[in-house]
Amino acid sequence: MSNAPFQDTMSDQYVHWFRNSAPYINAHRGKTFVLLFGGEAVNHDNFHNIVHDIALLHSLGINLVLVHGARPQIDENLAEMGISTPMHNGLRVTTREALRGVLDAVGSIRLEIEALLSMGLANSPMFGAKIDAVSGNFITAKPYGVRDGVDFGLTGEVRSVDVEAIGKNLVNHHIVILGPTGYSTTGEVFNLLAEDVAVSAAVALKADKLICLGDREGIQSDDRLLREMIPNEVDQYLRGKKLDTELLRHMNAASDACRAGVKRVHIISYARDGALLQELFTRDGSGTLITNDPYEEIREAEIEDIGGMLELMRPLEEEGILVRRSRERLETEINHFVVIERDGMIVGCAALYPLPVDEKNPASGEIACVAVHTNYRNGDRGSELLEFLEKRAAGKGLKKLFVLTTRTALWFVEHGFKQAPVDDLPTERKALYNFQRNSQVFSKNI
Repeated sequence: MSNAPFQDTMSDQYVHWFRNSAPYINAHRGKTFVLLFGGEAVNHDNFHNIVHDIALLHSLGINLVLVHGARPQIDENLAEMGISTPMHNGLRVTTREALRGVLDAVGSIRLEIEALLSMGLANSPMFGAKIDAVSGNFITAKPYGVRDGVDFGLTGEVRSVDVEAIGKNLVNHHIVILGPTGYSTTGEVFNLLAEDVAVSAAVALKADKLICLGDREGIQSDDRLLREMIPNEVDQYLRGKKLDTELLRHMNAASDACRAGVKRVHIISYARDGALLQELFTRDGSGTLITNDPYEEIREAEIEDIGGMLELMRPLEEEGILVRRSRERLETEINHFVVIERDGMIVGCAALYPLPVDEKNPASGEIACVAVHTNYRNGDRGSELLEFLEKRAAGKGLKKLFVLTTRTALWFVEHGFKQAPVDDLPTERKALYNFQRNSQVFSKNI
C-alpha cells in the first residue's frame, strides 16, 4: 500500500511552515541573542538537538552568546571531594577549597559544548557547519560579600562585561561561550550565578533577545501556559517566593533584563525537541514571552480615552486631513473606535463604521479617522490599526471596506485598497458625500 498521500501531506506542511517562517528568518538575521541554559540542560538527552538548532541559528546569520550554568556538575564534584557548601537565597557559599570543584565542572561543560559545536559528520545536522566557538575572560567580577550575616567567600557578581571583545568575535561569526565564572582585577576567580552573567551580557551587548532554556515549557498558571507577560506580572508571580528553583531564577532574570532594555525574553523548555525553533520562527511560539511591549496595545476605545483622541485628531483636522469631530460626536460614536495605548497614553486611533446595506453592497463598512501621534509615526502603528479593524470587520461579517481620503491615498493603496468611483458607495453613504471636500474613494474586499 502506497504512503504517497501521507508524504504529500508532510511535504505540504513543510512548505507551509518554511514559507511562514521566512519573515522571522529575515527579522532575526544580524540580531544578537543570548541563550541561557543550566547544567541540567547539558545533562539532558535533548542537548545534542539543542546544539544542532544553535548551529542552524548561527547559519541564518544570528549572533549567539551562550551562557551555561553548572550547578548539578558542581554538586557532583563537591560530593566526590567530600566538601559541603551551604546555599543561601539560591546562592552557593563558595569556599576556597570548593573552588577547584567549581572550576572543574565549568571547564568540562565548556569543553563539551565546544566539542558538540565542532561535530561535522556527513549526514548529520552539523555537516559543513564550520562553527568557531570562543571563550575567555570576558566577565569581570567582584565579591558578593557578606549578606544577611553570611560570608559568601568566592561567590561573586558581575562587575562588567567586555563588550568590545565579545563584539569583535560576533562580527567574525564566532559563537561566544560564557560560563558562571568571572575574574577580578587582582586575578581571583569567582563563582557566579549563570542568570547574573546572562542578564549582564544581554544588557551590555544590547541584545535583541535573552532566551532561557529551563525544565518547564514556560510559566504556567492553573495548568495553563502563559504565552505573554510583562515585568509587573512577573513580579507579582514572584512576590513572596524564594528564588530556589530554575524557573523562578529565570523569571527574575527576565524581569531584570526587560527593565534594563532587553526587548524580549523567552522562557522555553530544553527537554522539548524543537522548542527553540518553534519559539523563534512561529507566530504562537512554544513557551512564555516576557516583554514591555504590551504597555502598548490596541484595544477598543472607552469614554475615558476621548481626551487623548482629541489631542491626536486636532492637528490633522486643522490640516484638513481629517473631518472635524466634536467631543459630543465622539461620545456617541465611541463604540466604533479603537485606540493604541502606550503606558497610559493614547498614541493612535481609528474607526470602523458599518454602512447601510443596499443592492450593490450587502455588507460593507467605512474605515475612518486613522490618526497616529507625531512622535510614534516611525513604526507600523497605522498598519496595525488598519489590520486590527480589518479583522474586526471580517468578524462582523463585512465583505468590503471603503475609505474616503484627501491626503493619504497612496498609503491606502499600499495596504491593498483600490480607487473606486463615488457611485460605488452604498446609496445612503453616497447621499452624505461632501463634494466640496472632494475626497477620493477607495475600496477593498476582505
